[in-house]
Parts: sequence; C-alpha cells; structure tokens
Amino acid sequence: MEAFLLQFFIFLTAAAISVPIAKKLGLGSVLGYLIAGIIIGPFGASLIHDIEEIMHFTEFGVVMMLFLVGLELKPSLLWQLKTPILGFGGTQVIVTSAIITVVSLLFLPWQQALAVGLILSLSSTAIVLQTLQEKGKMKTEAGQSVFAVLLFQDLAVIPMLAIIPLLATLTVLGGDHHSSVLVDISILPNYMQIIVTLAAIMLVLVLGKYACRPVFRAIAKTGVREIFVAVALSLVIGTSLLMMTVGLSPALGAFLAGVVLADSEFRHELESDIEPFKGLLLGIFFISIGASLNFTLISNNIALILGLTLALITIKWLVLITIGLVFRISPKERPLFAIALAQGGEFAFVLFQLTKSSGVLPIDIIEPLISAVAISMFLAPILFVLHDKMNKDDLDTQNDIEEDVIDKSDHKVILAGFGRLGTDIGRFLLSAGIKPTILDYDANNVEVLRKLGFEVYYGDATRLDLLESAGAANAEILIISFSDIVLVKHLVELTKKHYPHLKIVLNAKDRESTFEFMDLGVTDIYSATFGTALNMGESAIKQLGMDPYEVHRLKQIFRKKDAEILPELYKKRCEEDSYISLYKKHHAQLEEVMKLDNNENLAALDKAWTAKNPEL
Repeated sequence: MEAFLLQFFIFLTAAAISVPIAKKLGLGSVLGYLIAGIIIGPFGASLIHDIEEIMHFTEFGVVMMLFLVGLELKPSLLWQLKTPILGFGGTQVIVTSAIITVVSLLFLPWQQALAVGLILSLSSTAIVLQTLQEKGKMKTEAGQSVFAVLLFQDLAVIPMLAIIPLLATLTVLGGDHHSSVLVDISILPNYMQIIVTLAAIMLVLVLGKYACRPVFRAIAKTGVREIFVAVALSLVIGTSLLMMTVGLSPALGAFLAGVVLADSEFRHELESDIEPFKGLLLGIFFISIGASLNFTLISNNIALILGLTLALITIKWLVLITIGLVFRISPKERPLFAIALAQGGEFAFVLFQLTKSSGVLPIDIIEPLISAVAISMFLAPILFVLHDKMNKDDLDTQNDIEEDVIDKSDHKVILAGFGRLGTDIGRFLLSAGIKPTILDYDANNVEVLRKLGFEVYYGDATRLDLLESAGAANAEILIISFSDIVLVKHLVELTKKHYPHLKIVLNAKDRESTFEFMDLGVTDIYSATFGTALNMGESAIKQLGMDPYEVHRLKQIFRKKDAEILPELYKKRCEEDSYISLYKKHHAQLEEVMKLDNNENLAALDKAWTAKNPEL
C-alpha cells in the first residue's frame, strides 16, 4: 500500500509540475505528461519502475474515454456529420490501412501485416482533441474535419477489437487466447463462443436502453450525488468486465454503454461524473507512455525506429493531404487537417497489447512499433507548435473569421432550472427558434418533461464540471430560474469566476434578494411575480371600464419607472431612513405621472413604450 501511494504521489507531482510549464511554453498538456513520464521513468530519474503494471491500470482511462465518446454519439449528430464521417474518416482508415499493410507484406505474413496496418491507421483522439480545444480550433473547417475522422476511427476500433483476435487463429504463432478471470469461454466450441459473444453485446444494448434509465431515476431521487457517481462507474466497469469475459476489449463494452445512453436525460450528469476520473487516468496513461519509452531499445535500433516513425508520419500526412484535395478542404485549412492526424494513437497500445496476448504479433515486432507510435505522439504537439509559428498570419486571419462561422444555435443559452417558471421561459425560447441547453435537478420533473417532448438533462447546475459539459464555455447567456437563493448565489459566483463572458439573467423572490444579486454584479434581475402582478392589475382596471389601450400604457409606465428607481434604492439599501424617504417620494411621483390627463401626459405615455428612454 505504501509503495502504491508513493508511486501515485510521484505521478501526480510530476504532472502538477510539468503540465503547467508545458502549457506556459505553448506545448500543450499532453506533451507535458509525456515529458513528465520521461523524467521520472527508468531512463530518467528512475523514480518509477513497473511501467507495464501501471499502464494496465491507467488503460481504464481509455475505456472511460470510449464511454464518453459513446455518450456523444447522438443519432442527430451522426446524421449531421454522416458525409465527413464516412467520407473523410472512412477513406482515411481504409486507404492508410491498405498502404501500411502492403508495405508490411514485404516483411511480415499477411495476418500480421493486416494487424499492423489496421492499428497504425489510427490517430490520437486524446492528443488531437485536447490540443485543438486548447488552441480554439474545434469550430474551424479543419477542426470539424479532424473531429469527423477521429469519430470514425473511434468507431473503427470496435470492429478492430473483434477482428484482431480472429487473426490469431490464422497466424503461425498459435498464441494463447484470452482467458477471463471470471468465465473462460475458450473451452466452448467455436460456434458457442460466437453466440455467447453476440448475446453479451445484445445484453449491454438491451439493459442500457431499458434498465439503466429507471435505475438512474431511482438513484437521482435519493439526491445523494456520490451514489450516482458510484452507479456511473459501476456501469462502465460492469460492461467492461462483461466484454472481457467473452474475450473482447473492455473498451467495446464501455463504448456500447455510452451509445445506448446518448439520448438519456442523464447524459450531461454522467459526463461530468466520469470526466474527472477519465482525465486523471488518461493523464497518468500519457505519463506511462513517456516512461515506457525504451531508450536502450531505441538507441540500439535508432535507424529502424526513426525510420518507422518517419514513414508512419509521412504516409498518414500524404493520405490526409490527398483526402483534403479530394474532399475540397480549403487550402488554408488543409495543412492543419493533415498535421493533426499524422501520428499514431493511444489505442495502438491497447491493440498491440491485444495482439501480444492473442499471439497475433511477436514481442520483437511489437516493441519497435510501440516505440515508433510513442515517438510520433510525442512529436504531435511539437508539429502543432511549428504549424502555428509557420502560419501565424493565416491563423490570425482564420481566428478573425471564426467568430462569423461558429454555429452557436445549440449553445447560445443555458437554462438552469425547469420548474414552473423555467418551463415557460423554455417554451418561449423554443417557440422563438432558440434551443437552450436545459438542466434540472428534479428527477421526477425531468421524467415528466421529457415525456412532454422537452430535451431536459438531469444534473446539478451549480457544479462546474456539469456547466462545462453543458457548453458554458461557448454559450452566451445563462438563465437561472430556480428559487433557492443560496444555490443561485453559488451558481452566479461560480459563473462569474470561470465564465465571465456569460450574461446572467435570473429571477429574485423579493427586493432583498435582488439587492444581494446586484452585489454580485448581476444586472438582469426579474421578479417571478412582478409580471403576473401587473397583468392581474391590468385585468382588474379593464373590468372597471378604462380603455384597454390606456391601461396597457399605464402598465408600461409603471414597469419602466419601477426599473428606474431600483438602482437608487440599491444605493440606499443600508440606510433605512433614506431608503424609506426615497421609496415614498418615488411612489408619490409615480401616482402624479399616472394621474396626468393632458397632452404632455400622452407624450409621456407614448415614450413609455421605449424601455430605455432616459426622460421618464
């Protein structure tokens, strides 16, 4: 236990020191993790030794990443990106795999060559997406094209996980097949193994679709957040264990579980619960990659490994440039598209491990290839930096254009709270063609509203990670409609600190809470009952016989004058006598204005229709 804690402490300390330095130098966090791994690894300070055991543990970060990828695969998103996914992604994987396989046939049997071609066709989802997000390039043409390719690659991993073990039955190595710690299905006849495997996949799909939601609803009703986290982790671990039992990768189970929950109202909550674990494990995973670089092997085979690395980057770059030409990616975006994907991927480590355990590839072939993939990943952030420096003027121009082309239709507004007030706000926004991201922490309410056709997500909006996954970084407005003043203040403070660009609109139950929100710098504050009070008063006056148009104009004057006096009352809120005096004076003036019946009054009434007129 002491040794484990010491190793964990070393990993976390190395990350805490190296990542901020790397980001400060513009190298990105992933390169910082890799450098940290080299420094603390066997060929650096030798602070850690059992790298392979640690990588087995941190590979679960990759499993969690596949679960989150599955959560993002909503049918609407897939349909929207169907052309770039199938076009860009499908072409890249097929062509790259074919070229590398043909080259590998000069040295290896076809089964091994095919396995190498498939594995090396993949790029690093973690490095590329994180780097593009840090550089603000996700919404550019190149960023969207890169995302489509990575999405197809992540999908392609699933059949690869199934195909590679099958190659073991055809290879001359005759390696051992996977043996589960729970149930060993390898003792069954081949046809039974296939049936059991398909049954396990169907079980994940069926349980995910019909059993998970009721379970999550029941857990949500308890209001105990840590139980929800425990169930989310249990879902990922359970599906992973099931896939391992039938001889498939745990990443496949996590991915399938994510897909079946992609349309769930709990998607954002699941993302925010899993994200910290995924980020931590992936960070340690990248440190492990840096530490696992065998510099003795590399130095003894420097020409071979550097040749493999250069060949891998060159082949993928040429394929991607060609795809950019064929699919007419703009010339300015094409270099970024090609450079972003011209490296090996983190799934190569998982798949090469699978080829090793299943006997598809021998260790003397796997080690140089793993070194080449690791070096290419290490070079990826550096290539991004070089690209930025070589295309600084073009990048500045692209950044200028970016704000004009960003599609913010799904992320302009975040609506926190979908109770009685929030529902009316949401209906109004949707009717006006504005689709907000709606968050609500009442499981019963969420269930009812989703039956009525609203896309509502279960989750606590006062959590920073949930705000992030709901798109707060790209949104423009946060509407807070729940009434708990403590929670509202916490959310306002959180938003002001981490998302100062967000405009906040909220409701207050009384003047005292209004002033508290004004203390926090919020200006768009509305009373949940003020509009209803004016409407009811308007109706009463109409029934007394006053002209409806005159009544409506009086209501506008009252609304405007009340808004004007609020800042003055706010200044006097701590001086009771001055506050009362000002309030009485304002009320008396308001009565005088409302009683006027001359031409001057008519002009004043007409001006009341202009909400920002300073004369009234």
